Amino acid sequence: MNDLFLRACRGEAVERTPVWIMRQAGRYMAQYREVRKKHNFWTVCRTPELATMVTMQPIDRFGMDAAILFSDILVGLPAMGLDVDFNPGPQLENPVRTSADIDTLHRFDPLTDLGFVLDAIKSILKEIDGRIPLIGFGGAPLTLAAYMVEGGGSKNFMYLRGLLHEEPRSAKKLMSFLVDTQADYLNAQIDAGVQAIQIFDTWAGHMSRQLYREFVLEPMAQLIERVKRPGVPVIYFIRDAAHVLDLLSSIGADVISVDDKLTLSSVAEMIGPGPSLQGNLDSTVLLGSRKSIHEGVKRVLEDAPKDRGHIFNLSHGILPPTPEENAAYLVETVKRLSLVKET
Repeated sequence: MNDLFLRACRGEAVERTPVWIMRQAGRYMAQYREVRKKHNFWTVCRTPELATMVTMQPIDRFGMDAAILFSDILVGLPAMGLDVDFNPGPQLENPVRTSADIDTLHRFDPLTDLGFVLDAIKSILKEIDGRIPLIGFGGAPLTLAAYMVEGGGSKNFMYLRGLLHEEPRSAKKLMSFLVDTQADYLNAQIDAGVQAIQIFDTWAGHMSRQLYREFVLEPMAQLIERVKRPGVPVIYFIRDAAHVLDLLSSIGADVISVDDKLTLSSVAEMIGPGPSLQGNLDSTVLLGSRKSIHEGVKRVLEDAPKDRGHIFNLSHGILPPTPEENAAYLVETVKRLSLVKET
């Protein structure tokens, strides 16, 4: 196996920096768009053969150092009793906004209710055939709660903030429920064979430091503790988090994945010693010239701290208008520029 990714997650020495791209299987690829002409998003997620196909498309085309399961962080919501559709973003018909709403949620069984995800993992691993690791993933409690309470995406998280401020006991009950469901789900993915887990906390950085401390930090630490296993690193991805980065030293993640708002060296200083880092090239750089991509890659690699592991990635998901040749050039450039030359 090419185990550069896993070694970097553990902070071990590597011959070059491993690289993968968030949303690397997706709309920027012509092959993926052809699949979506025939099948909607939910069908691809729920059909192991299709999920396997689109997971492998960027691996075969670009040669990343890790694959990530094609799915969605909201895939478990229907099993909780929540109707969700994508048009194109997520939309929920029955948001969760009261204590009574929380009480109606089901703690699902991943083996029976999300068996299609576990079957996809096994199928993907067979296709990978030991070449590279497979990353599983799920949503962090706060980020899942944001979608569940708002009823979809949001710019100001009005309903979620209202719940946190006005009904803190109900909010903590929801967070506890989501820790339980995500621990079950992520452990089932590990049992199915994924070699790493990434937990997406896309919206936690939009909360104040006080709200983060009260409603995010402890649930996340509990979730990470419940899914940690020897040899299976846990990556915590958070955006817009400069005001809470110093709190992450106690969260327990093996890797902290960050956006491009700060340099990796400053992130390392704020977090303190310990976890490896993942990131953090601005995704929009891939919309530009090869020169800009080269300079961006060089800047990130030079800034990455040498006292811990580093996995090259974008600040967030690759953007749909990104030319495929730019994604290919990014992967090739990271591999070439980061290669340690023998003296």
